[in-house]
Amino acid sequence: MSPTQIVVLVIVIVVIAAVGIFAWNAMRRRALRERFGPEYDRVLEEQESRSSAERELRERERRHAELTLTPLSAESRDRYAQAWEELQVLFVDDPARAVGAADELVTRLVAERGYPTENYDDQLAHLSVDHARTLGNYREAHEIHLANERGEASTEQLRKAVVHYRSLVAELLGDEPVASHNTDGPVTDADAR
Repeated sequence: MSPTQIVVLVIVIVVIAAVGIFAWNAMRRRALRERFGPEYDRVLEEQESRSSAERELRERERRHAELTLTPLSAESRDRYAQAWEELQVLFVDDPARAVGAADELVTRLVAERGYPTENYDDQLAHLSVDHARTLGNYREAHEIHLANERGEASTEQLRKAVVHYRSLVAELLGDEPVASHNTDGPVTDADAR
């Protein structure tokens, strides 16, 4: 082989390797976007670069893989669905207390499934791996819950919080214990089914 052929061969190999690396990174990025949905964009805004955001999301996947998550038994699922029904009824008479009860119910539910609950940020990071689509709702509901504890939440905000909690509860129960994800009207018994 002549020196020119060797140089051309090396250039071809380098170009093929670069295309392969680019394709691999694009595939990994697409997989992260599909898995994390809106959470991908939120983390991207928080981090200084795309690579650090994607590193954070891959680290979440790694930590999540270490968890021992368990499906709910039929009895537990029924118990949480019943607790949710009672919470919906409570909302009519005491919206502030219902939001606090919803936050507690979600915390118990995620703990029973095997997610850590000691640190809220860690809890969000772990939930984001399998429940990224409803995580924004949970975040907003929790913020309203905290505002409620400070006496700063309106009844409309409390209603939205319950509706947002409901979407995560439905997802964690693995079925749709609630029929509506309507955030425009009042929380009703029909919304709770």
